[in-house]
Amino acid sequence: MTEFTLTKQISKQGSQNMIIIPAFLKDRLKPKMLVEIKIKILEDQNE
Repeated sequence: MTEFTLTKQISKQGSQNMIIIPAFLKDRLKPKMLVEIKIKILEDQNE
């Protein structure tokens, strides 16, 4: 198992919020691959 920790800012495309996966992972991530994604909110700009 390989593990990466990413700190990302949420971006927006139209009405959708998105998290962009870095290019260095594109060769490691394949269709139908099972991955675990955990989201920890570090800063809430609404508070």
